[in-house]
Amino acid sequence: MPSLFRFLTIVAVIGGLIYGAIFALANFVTPKPREMTVTIQADKFLKK
Repeated sequence: MPSLFRFLTIVAVIGGLIYGAIFALANFVTPKPREMTVTIQADKFLKK
C-alpha cells in the first residue's frame, strides 16, 4: 500500500509540474504579431 501512495504522489507532482509549465507559457509568453501573406490560386474560386 505505501508503494501505491508513493506512485500516486509522484504522478501528482509530475502532473503539477506539467500544469505549471503550461500555465506559465499561456500567461507569461506573449506572441509577436506579424503580417502574413497567403497566395490562393484562382482555381480554388471556380466551382465546377
